[in-house]
Amino acid sequence: VQLQASGGGLVQAGGSLRLSCTNSISGAAFSRYDMGWFRQAPGQERVLVADVTWGGRKRYFIDSMKGRFTVSRDNTKNTVYLQMNNLKPEDATVYYCAADDIVLSRGTYEYWGQGTLVTVSS
Repeated sequence: VQLQASGGGLVQAGGSLRLSCTNSISGAAFSRYDMGWFRQAPGQERVLVADVTWGGRKRYFIDSMKGRFTVSRDNTKNTVYLQMNNLKPEDATVYYCAADDIVLSRGTYEYWGQGTLVTVSS
């Protein structure tokens, strides 16, 4: 598994970005993995923002982002997305995608993307 994240950038407050994360190495079916999006601010721990299971069940973990962020996946494209709307300056940081191989050990993210930086100007 090799995860490639993209879609970060600079946006004005109130704007939108869509992050993408693609498994660029073929092999096991993408549907084998639960997928998560994390954020990590400088000097802080990595925090789970949202996840989507292999079957499409979605969860959101940060109250301030609920209703503004939407996680989704397209198993035919080996890609998971994080649609971020009405962005706020406090949303700015590096976002990471991760894959949890449900066959190996569900609940542990074994694979990580490289991170994509989101910057929000006020």
